[in-house]
Amino acid sequence: MTEESVPVATPPVAITTSPTRVTTDRITTEQTRAIVGSTPAPRRRIGPSDLQVFPVALSGNVFGWTADAAESERVLDSYVAYGGNFIDTADSYAGGRSEIIIGNWMRARLSRDDIVLATKVGKSADHAGLSARAVTAAVEASLRRLRTDRIDLLYLHIDDPDVPFEETLLAVDELVRAGKVRYFGGSHHTGSRLIEARIASAQLGVARMIALQNHYNLVFRREYEEGLARVAIDLALGVMPRFALASGFLTGKYRSKADLDGTRRAEVGRFVNRSGLRVLQALDAVAAEHDSPPATVALAWLLSKPNVVAPVVSASAVDQVFDLVAAVDLSLTRSQLTSLDRASA
Repeated sequence: MTEESVPVATPPVAITTSPTRVTTDRITTEQTRAIVGSTPAPRRRIGPSDLQVFPVALSGNVFGWTADAAESERVLDSYVAYGGNFIDTADSYAGGRSEIIIGNWMRARLSRDDIVLATKVGKSADHAGLSARAVTAAVEASLRRLRTDRIDLLYLHIDDPDVPFEETLLAVDELVRAGKVRYFGGSHHTGSRLIEARIASAQLGVARMIALQNHYNLVFRREYEEGLARVAIDLALGVMPRFALASGFLTGKYRSKADLDGTRRAEVGRFVNRSGLRVLQALDAVAAEHDSPPATVALAWLLSKPNVVAPVVSASAVDQVFDLVAAVDLSLTRSQLTSLDRASA
C-alpha cells in the first residue's frame, strides 16, 4: 500500500486483512445501509472551501497498475459503502489508466455528485510541467478520461522552477473561472514557495491554493512539522498527507531485513532500523489496546494533527479497505498520542 505514484517494478503492500470483508462484485444499497447504518459518515472541510470530505482519501495510484479494472471498482464500491467520498488520482498514474477506471466507475454508478474528486497535473509524459499550455492541456485530458465536466480539487503535482508562478496561477484561474476546476492545491512545494504562491495570487487577483498534499507519517515527520505545518496554518491550507503508511512499513509487515523483498528494499528498508522498530513497538502497544491493526492506529495518529484533513492511502484489494476507513472512528487517548509522539520523535 502506498500513497503516491511509485516505480512500476514496485509491488503493492497488503495491509492487515480485516474481519469485515466485502464478497460481492458490487455493493448494494441494502449492504451499504447495513455497513454504514443511519449515522452520517464523518466529513471534514478542506481549508476555506466548501468541499466536505471523508477523513481518509482513497488513492487511485494502484488502479490500472497492480489492481485491474474489476478489482479497482470493487475497492471503490467498498470505500463508498463505508461512507467514503474523497477519491485522489493523477494524470500520471498508470499512464492515465487510473483516471479512466475512476471515470468509468463514476459513470456506471451515477455517483459523480456524491464524490469529491481530486487529480494532479505536472508529471504526465504527454503534458509535463506547469506551463500554461501544459496545465490547460493536462486538465482537458483528465476531464475526458474521468468522464466529468469538473475537477473538485486540482493539485500541482510538482513545483516547476522553469515556469514563473504567475503563468501557472493565471492558467489555473482560467480553468476555475470556466468551471472546469473548483479549487486547487500544491504538492512537493516548500513553505517558501507556498508563501510565494499566495502573494502572487493576491497581486494577480486570482484563485489561491486551499490544500496541500505532502509527505507525512509517523516515521517521516520533520519535513512537515518543521517546515510546512506553520505555513499550512498561516495560509489556512487543508493538509492531505501522502505516504501516510510509509510505503507499508507502518502496517507492521516489515520488521527485519528478511521481511523485505527485493523490489521494496529501497522504499521500506530505510525504516527497518532501531528508530523504526521503536515506532512499531509503540504502534503495537496502542493497537493492542484498541484491538486494531497498526495501520489503523497510524492513520488515527495523523488525523489527530492540526490542519490534517484526510491522509491519502491506497488499497489494491477490497479486503484492505476496512482497516483504512476504520481510522476515522478510532479515538486515541492523550497518553497514547504522547507515546506515539515520543517513539517517533
